[in-house]
Amino acid sequence: MFLTTLLVCFFSDIAFGDYYKVQPDFVKTCVKDDPGFINCSTHAVQILFNKIPEGLPEIGLPPLDPLHLDEIKILQGGGGPVTVNASLTNVTVRGFGKTKILYNSVDPKTYDFLTKLHLDKLRMEGDYRLLGRILVIPLRGKGNCWFDAKNISIEAKSDVTLIKKHGFTFYNITAIHVKFDIGGLKFHMGNLFDGIKALEESTNAYLNANWRPVADSLNPILTKTVEDIMIGILKTVFDNLPADFFLADIGEDLDSNLS
Repeated sequence: MFLTTLLVCFFSDIAFGDYYKVQPDFVKTCVKDDPGFINCSTHAVQILFNKIPEGLPEIGLPPLDPLHLDEIKILQGGGGPVTVNASLTNVTVRGFGKTKILYNSVDPKTYDFLTKLHLDKLRMEGDYRLLGRILVIPLRGKGNCWFDAKNISIEAKSDVTLIKKHGFTFYNITAIHVKFDIGGLKFHMGNLFDGIKALEESTNAYLNANWRPVADSLNPILTKTVEDIMIGILKTVFDNLPADFFLADIGEDLDSNLS
């Protein structure tokens, strides 16, 4: 069992701006019944992801690259290779600005999204507090840490309903389900074991040499964290950008899809 709580004042404390009444130039319109819809939709999402890392202050979305998070709390206990009680504070994540959209589809009946993304690299830095075990290594410490991941492939399924407001149709993102894989991981946790340098260095070296089983064992925690971050971003965007701007024929059979 695990529980990941993402405390992101980044999203929860912002004052949302007004929605877009006029289609902005970073939104491309596609037709879901067009034979070339997948290509159009993939390109449309890429254009959107090229823009949103800069932030959209008009709807209350701050810059996403770098992304600043106040706190990530991680609790995973029970059996398995990981037992962790940890928190990361003053977190900075860099790399979202170079997201590559490989594929995006929209279910013609449910309007759920299926999106495949790729990131060449992602870096996270912050202050950690940790008590637990990863693989066979008991861990304790507090200090600065960083994580560098490369060749990250993400598949995200977004559960969507449609809502009508102010004369527009909007996507309502109710959940996101993420699968991901990384092609490499390097990290460093400073001040492990109360600053016993030799033990700190040997532990970091061991975990880096065994990064694949470390990444696999942390996958449930990382998956939940990615889902929490993505739903915060996408809800802010799609609560304020009418779905009519993305799909020209969204009005067809709308009554059966509206919630």
